[in-house]
Amino acid sequence: MDRLPPLTALRAFEAAARHMSFAQAAEELNVTPAALSFQIKSLEQHLGCPVFRRLNRAVELTEEGALLQPGVADGFAALQAAWRSVQRRLNSATLTVTAGPGFTAKWLAPRLFTFAQANPDIELRFSASLQLVDFERDDVDVAIRFGQGSDENFYSKRIINEWIAPMVSPELAGQLRKPADLTRLPLLHDDHTSFLQPHPNWEVFLRACKLEPPEENGPHFSQSDHAIDAALASAGVVLGRISMAEAHLKDGRLVMPLPIAMRLNAAYRILCPRGSETRPQVARFIEWVAEETKAIGSFEEGLTFLDPRNVEQA
Repeated sequence: MDRLPPLTALRAFEAAARHMSFAQAAEELNVTPAALSFQIKSLEQHLGCPVFRRLNRAVELTEEGALLQPGVADGFAALQAAWRSVQRRLNSATLTVTAGPGFTAKWLAPRLFTFAQANPDIELRFSASLQLVDFERDDVDVAIRFGQGSDENFYSKRIINEWIAPMVSPELAGQLRKPADLTRLPLLHDDHTSFLQPHPNWEVFLRACKLEPPEENGPHFSQSDHAIDAALASAGVVLGRISMAEAHLKDGRLVMPLPIAMRLNAAYRILCPRGSETRPQVARFIEWVAEETKAIGSFEEGLTFLDPRNVEQA
């Protein structure tokens, strides 16, 4: 009684129940309508009751069919996910990575050639997205994410402990000799980090410097890389995130005239399903990212880090 019907019969039922059409299900499965109907009749004989009501030009599920359909659909979805997982594990030639658009543009993309040169046997594929990743559904191998989130269900490695500092183009650097000078320049507001607590904005930063924030006198940007681009164009001073500004600080297009900064209560992490970190191409990518991010530490030399908690207590 507990013996399952043939998989082909269950597959025919799942497709017909999803389309509510024998003809469309037959077309999807590349069989004739007669063959599909035979498979469903075989399922009904095995079960001992109908799973469809055959109407004039349509079909509908019986109560038993409606009870069966969700489990069968979930079962085939699980089989497909497991099959894709094994295929990805066997595939050592490609690596699919997802990261936020800003991080991809400002940190990842400019240095990809170094990974490609060192790993010519790996084909990298990228998806710039801030959406929560589903490794199975999205066919993604590795994700780079920023925030305060918890990663208990995944392999997770911190790669950047983020901090911010006043950054300007060299053309404006001469106007910043002391913290009070910040209030006399246009302030560029990065709203992308507004979800963090405390919010690392200009008001918190200036109060941590024992300064009274001016009335808002600059534009707001929803993406950190756009705020950095405005600073590059000498539109004002930005509380630049080191992850977004590192390359521009290296090439001198941005400078930090004031030796003050503030750590964020957030970090970049590199994530993948547990066990996947040992796959050769994933392990090589994680090692490469960890090595590349070490250079960020050199920018911390000589900086004084303000404590935003002092602002909350004031």
